[in-house]
Amino acid sequence: MSTDYDISALPWLHASHELLLNQVRQGSLGHGHLLDVHSQLGGDVLAMSMARLIMCQALTPVGACGQCKACLLVSAGTHPDLHSVAPDGNQIKVDQIRSLCNSLTSTAQQGGKRVAIIYQSERLNTASANALLKTLEEPGKETFVILQTDRPAALLATVKSRCQTLTLTPPNNAEVTAWLKAQQLLPTALDGAKPHDVTWCLSVVGGPIQLAASLQSDKYQTLLNYRKEWALSLRSGHLCGSLLHLKDSQLIDALQVLYLYLRHFVLKSNDINAFTKAQVITLAARIMDMCHKLTTMAAINAQGLCMDYVLAFKKLTHTHR
Repeated sequence: MSTDYDISALPWLHASHELLLNQVRQGSLGHGHLLDVHSQLGGDVLAMSMARLIMCQALTPVGACGQCKACLLVSAGTHPDLHSVAPDGNQIKVDQIRSLCNSLTSTAQQGGKRVAIIYQSERLNTASANALLKTLEEPGKETFVILQTDRPAALLATVKSRCQTLTLTPPNNAEVTAWLKAQQLLPTALDGAKPHDVTWCLSVVGGPIQLAASLQSDKYQTLLNYRKEWALSLRSGHLCGSLLHLKDSQLIDALQVLYLYLRHFVLKSNDINAFTKAQVITLAARIMDMCHKLTTMAAINAQGLCMDYVLAFKKLTHTHR
């Protein structure tokens, strides 16, 4: 998880951290701050680092000192004036926000600043978001509310309008590859072969942090196997390998890999006409739409669904070459 990383280990966050540091030093930091930084890019790490900057009693030119009483309490997870809320299931509930707001109205026990972090704030439901509005409007002296979000579009406009927003430009594939290489996580090429690009599955795993975790487990190899097995299945017209035994919990990953494979197929195929390419892209879009629907659907015949897509692809590419 991203919480296993220090901000110094996530280079794409350094500029944002420096910007926040300057705002804290200049006293220009808003009392409500929205971090539009996905958790897979370390949004939770940046939120906690921001809290450290606010709480620190002896800021250095590069960040929190790490040695003052406030820093030591934050590091130990025992600072009485630092509060946090994370989703309870799929939502952040109104009772969680009411409790948080009540905590922020009490006198700071360390005599300094009070900070609240709301992780994945897009999961605020209507009631909890409305309960937060008064605190955002009138936070009280030396009180700061940090909202981290994976999907800012899902936040109520009334919440967003009361916050300063920091938006992050995600690292490109080359930057992610360099980061993985620095951590010695890239697979070793065998027999002098050129290393393959592991960033092909970034959209499947969710981001660079989860890609790093996947490379340290069997998850990445599973995705690579799906890609190879889809290639065989689409050529042969029948399911191959582990696609014959997919569990419901594996289906979304497998279909997302198929989506990427079809997109790559269209880019690399020179022997099919433009009309067929357009139809394959339409098929890929159908597959991605199904991935979204599967997050809320009950049990489904995984093998039957996969076979439907294989047959649809076979029909398209054999009829319109």
